[in-house]
Amino acid sequence: MIVVTGATGNIGRPLTRALAAAGQQVTAVSRHAPTSTVPLPDGVRHVAADLAQPAGLKPELAGAKALFLLLSGDLHATGANPADVIGVAQAAGVRRVVLLSTQGVSTRPFGATRVAMRALEDVLRESGLEWAILRPGGFASNALWWAESIRTRGTVAAPFGDIGLPIVDPADIAEVAAACLLEDQHTGGVYELTGPEVITPRGQAEAIAAALGSPVRFHDLTREEAKAAMSQSMPAELAEDTLTILGSPSPAELRISPDVERVLGRAPRPFADWAARHVDAFR
Repeated sequence: MIVVTGATGNIGRPLTRALAAAGQQVTAVSRHAPTSTVPLPDGVRHVAADLAQPAGLKPELAGAKALFLLLSGDLHATGANPADVIGVAQAAGVRRVVLLSTQGVSTRPFGATRVAMRALEDVLRESGLEWAILRPGGFASNALWWAESIRTRGTVAAPFGDIGLPIVDPADIAEVAAACLLEDQHTGGVYELTGPEVITPRGQAEAIAAALGSPVRFHDLTREEAKAAMSQSMPAELAEDTLTILGSPSPAELRISPDVERVLGRAPRPFADWAARHVDAFR
């Protein structure tokens, strides 16, 4: 059995589908139940759990051979100790853990979030378990933040409209995760995951417009306007940190990594492919 955390999210959903299609028994773990519009594959069991309380995961890990560990907000919960999840997995007899980390662990190692994630990586490395670590850059699915404004006003509002990054399709992250969970040759691998091209927010808006077959206007936000909007859904410190990356990417953050192709034997999907597959979200 393989346990997938974050199973109803942008990475967990395609990962769960890929593992089920490969004939694996899968337990899908998330805070919230899957919706009727995006159900889990037949035969996949769902369990509601809060990873900020790792002991609650112990029954679900019993008998599991592998764990995909996606912590997201659980990493920042008050009193959370994410390393406890690895200890619980080890005690339950899990043999392999694939951790979703972040590119920023190597490119901007001193932010509080990245320091915590690097510490978690180190705990996993030293655990004695088989492991692989995925370090994606920005996600193509972050464009869903614009879905309402595109549907209602035909507009994308974003800062730094002409500064690009090689954002990655979450479906590619999921496929790499599946390979790492199922194939022994990826044990001990640290994979930086990006898309195949640097694309700007303005370029993303153009790709969505092409998928829709109708124009999408682009409105450049100031940094202050963007921070005010972002701070409504994330801590102000994290919003400031994100804006620094978006506005002043380092050479390492602009680098197109070969790791998706190295693992999957094909190039990563471009943003236009993601936009075409998710066009209904913008209609």
